[in-house]
Amino acid sequence: MSSAVVVEGPGEHRLVPHEPRRPAAGEALVRVHAVGICGSDREVYQGNRPEGYVRYPLTPGHEWSGTVEEVGAGVPQALVGRKVVGEGFRNCQVCDRCHAGETTLCTAGYEETGFTEPGAMASTLTLPARLLHVLPDDADLTAAALLEPAACIAAAALKANARPGERVAVVGTGTLGMFAVQFLRAGSPAELLVVGTRPDRAALSKEFGATGFRTRDQELPDDFDVVIETAGSASAARTAASLLRRGGRLVLTGIPAPGAEGLDPTDLVVRQLEVHTVFGAPPEAWAHTVRVFGAGLLNPSPLVTHELPLAAFPEAIELVGSGDPKVGKVLLKP
Repeated sequence: MSSAVVVEGPGEHRLVPHEPRRPAAGEALVRVHAVGICGSDREVYQGNRPEGYVRYPLTPGHEWSGTVEEVGAGVPQALVGRKVVGEGFRNCQVCDRCHAGETTLCTAGYEETGFTEPGAMASTLTLPARLLHVLPDDADLTAAALLEPAACIAAAALKANARPGERVAVVGTGTLGMFAVQFLRAGSPAELLVVGTRPDRAALSKEFGATGFRTRDQELPDDFDVVIETAGSASAARTAASLLRRGGRLVLTGIPAPGAEGLDPTDLVVRQLEVHTVFGAPPEAWAHTVRVFGAGLLNPSPLVTHELPLAAFPEAIELVGSGDPKVGKVLLKP
């Protein structure tokens, strides 16, 4: 019998029988192949996700891949049988921000798969077909389950607008950091430095295209054109800013704990730094990610260290929060 994970409330979950929901008009039913777990899923389970950004009881799972099994009225039948990934933000499509393509800023309010709407920790997922992105027929669906975090970093890479021959850097060596390395490498930089707290990530960083690796306690340069921060701490943001030349471009993707002391506004103004931030991935970033993945320029597979069944949800959550350097991306297979 097919099953689903349901988080009833903080610290409470059940594995329940799952009945696929037939797609209504404009929807598609997807057979889930794999679903990734990230820190935000751990927040859902622990109960420390910000108010308004979760709705219990909930089936989590916003990072996923699968195959379309059925479509509702108004959706092309050609989608059936195709491998897909999907956007999480359930935007309204009619507000000013949605019309501008900034769907993660939808003014109708926050709704997202796996947080306020049923997610992919189940055998199937039914969602608006407009959110789907079709993958090549030969795509590795296990690797594709990581395209949601990759899309968030694609949004950062697009905002950074790194041009060929520029000197670029990434602060952070987790999943997001390793994706940032790959996106920036695809732009032919003159130099690509990775800065982090884990020396064990040096080899993987260079495998993905980095030309140098340093830990934050080493002497660091201050003349880079572009820096993407992915570590999610205030200190990482300050380190990222310190790497830039005057007039350089900084993109912040991590979310520090509330109340953290941030960047020095005097430093930002005096050095005329261009600062951008990213929260989620708009359609443009998703489309870019799928193109880069399909072209073979994005390789998520080395980041996956654990593949577990849905019944191992508690173990997977513990692995994600263990701090063990041997734990990379954890996937559940329905």
